[in-house]
Amino acid sequence: MVGNYTGVIKFYIEGFSGSLEFRHTLFAIFFFSFFVTIMGNVIIIVIVCADHRLHSPMYFFLGHLSFLDILITSTIIPPMLGGLLMSEILTMSFSACVTQLFLYLSLGTIEFVLLGVMAVDRYVAVCNPLRYSIIMNSQICLWVVILAWVFGFLFQIWPVYATFQLSFCRSTLVNHFFCERGLLLKLSCDDTAFLEFILFLMATVILLGSLLPTIISYTYIISTILKIPSNSGRRKAFSTCASHFTVVVIGYGTCLFLYVKPKQTQAAEYNKIVSLMISVVTPFLTPFIFTLRNNQVKEALRHVIFLKFGPSQGSYQ
Repeated sequence: MVGNYTGVIKFYIEGFSGSLEFRHTLFAIFFFSFFVTIMGNVIIIVIVCADHRLHSPMYFFLGHLSFLDILITSTIIPPMLGGLLMSEILTMSFSACVTQLFLYLSLGTIEFVLLGVMAVDRYVAVCNPLRYSIIMNSQICLWVVILAWVFGFLFQIWPVYATFQLSFCRSTLVNHFFCERGLLLKLSCDDTAFLEFILFLMATVILLGSLLPTIISYTYIISTILKIPSNSGRRKAFSTCASHFTVVVIGYGTCLFLYVKPKQTQAAEYNKIVSLMISVVTPFLTPFIFTLRNNQVKEALRHVIFLKFGPSQGSYQ
């Protein structure tokens, strides 16, 4: 039997099977996605910090969301790229597997909390604009972000600890591109039914707990926007929420399919596809969603580019 001794056990990450040419093609695709994700989110962070017009709660949260996307992709994609280049299955130590899973789940938890907070922020901005600066002041925003980070890391300590207390007597070959929890449970020779139920409840608390204020907020937002008499006013009000709403639909849609189900040990191929959406596709699309659908961000980006590469700083109006 393979025990759970940290000094002995290793996990073997199968990754993506196929010919060498196919693996190199995947490497090129994922490397490009990783590069664009990092650069896109770094650009968002830079323009949020550099342009005083974006020094508001919405963009403060957006900066942290972009930072989280950088960390999530950096946790998953580099080892996956290494596995695609290797002719053999990627070997991962016990501690590396624990660290990767803990960071992935913790950062994901923080991201969903922030998405819920951003929905409430948009509700206050659209439905109660006169009190917006009082309700969403800088001190409250800072404490909300701090609590989100602390909560995310503390909330995932027990689930990850319980997962790696299992005995892996069948195999340590993980048919995935990272140490995915559902497949780790499937490899255990212990009875994981109760643990899977607890993990289902915890996933429900995080996803539905942050989705509920989002649904309520957007219900009030849509109701308020529909009452605006002019078409231009309605478009302007909705444009402030469109980017966040798009990210919410993509992010929650994929995670609800993956985590909110009583049986955690679903098919490996299903796991891979949905996990790619969460860890690769969504972070890749997020910078484009917030830049292409947000006029303020586009204007700030043009401003920063002009100041950096324009003929003179003083000529900008």
